[in-house]
Amino acid sequence: MYAVVETGGKQFRVEQNSKITVEKLAGDNGSEIILEKVLLLGGEELKLGDPYIAGASVKAEILAQKRGPKLVIFKRRRRKDSKCKHGHRQDLTELLIKDIIAPAQ
Repeated sequence: MYAVVETGGKQFRVEQNSKITVEKLAGDNGSEIILEKVLLLGGEELKLGDPYIAGASVKAEILAQKRGPKLVIFKRRRRKDSKCKHGHRQDLTELLIKDIIAPAQ
């Protein structure tokens, strides 16, 4: 069984015991979190949400709070002697998917 969940404005296809890296979520390492924005449940039978499936959720454990790679943003305007350099590192959360809970029918 697999599910498509939405978190941080992005969609992820998850299965049990899979690891995903998402934008920062509140919580400590080892704590459990429930993702309730389930868009699709798949397996033997496909179930689509409108936009979300009521009663469906995904249980995950926080493995690590980390930071992504450094990105350099450099802007230069030709013939204007104008340039600007900025750096950015995104805060990320690594999740281990424990269970996919389907709604009762």
